[in-house]
Amino acid sequence: MRTINALDIEKKLTDVITKACTILPKDVKDAIAKAQKEETSSRCKFAMDVLLENAEIAEKESVPICQDTGMAVFFVELGQDVHIEGSLTNAINNAVFKAYSNGLRNSVLDPLSRENTKGNTPAIIHYNIVDGEGLKIEFLPKGFGAENMTKLYMLLPSVGKKGVVEAVVDAAKSAGACPCPPYVVGVGIGGTPEKAIEMAKHGLLREIGSINQDKELNELEGEIKARINELGIGASGFGGNITALAVHIEKYPTHIAGLPVAINFGCNAMRKEEVVF
Repeated sequence: MRTINALDIEKKLTDVITKACTILPKDVKDAIAKAQKEETSSRCKFAMDVLLENAEIAEKESVPICQDTGMAVFFVELGQDVHIEGSLTNAINNAVFKAYSNGLRNSVLDPLSRENTKGNTPAIIHYNIVDGEGLKIEFLPKGFGAENMTKLYMLLPSVGKKGVVEAVVDAAKSAGACPCPPYVVGVGIGGTPEKAIEMAKHGLLREIGSINQDKELNELEGEIKARINELGIGASGFGGNITALAVHIEKYPTHIAGLPVAINFGCNAMRKEEVVF
């Protein structure tokens, strides 16, 4: 049995949260730079140039990439042979409070009274118990320009893969420029409604340019990405040929009577970080 102190987790996570909100990941910067070269619209090329310059300034001056530093979302893989000395949930929320109280915008409030909770807490935490003595925490600050465009479709099983493709393209079409393209599209297929949405969000954490190990899903990702880029939305909605940087799909077995499909967008400030203990 391995023991990890909650205070050590809190300290490390505080730095990780700040880093995620101020430094755009390399795979995202590379994907935007690649898209800029492939883009045919001069306006969209300019928009992506501004995005890259913005990321460079944010990293150099240690300021947020975007004013909306999002709601803190975590995916935690906790080994069943790990003992946390203290509260893991408290450690995560304390880290969020400390990081967001130090120059990051506090955007979390009561849904009805609209009273701010201060410190951007509580966080959204998805726990997954796995084998072994490891602990991995993935952080995803979700701004709500993209989050508000989340879609869930409860499709009839008879529509098949074609229906899945049409649902994702429909979600992108109706979202327009609201998710701040060029963006990453997370898609969850199967399970129950809440499982599909969780998978769609988790899919955003995958490295852009990585290959889906499921051959069928890999082909589906390519097809959907091409269809979305044919919509002509483009960077910042300026009408170019690159709207989606990537499409990442996860799936889970579902009931014979259903075909849940969820879509979650990750904006051009596709911030993400992970820490392994």
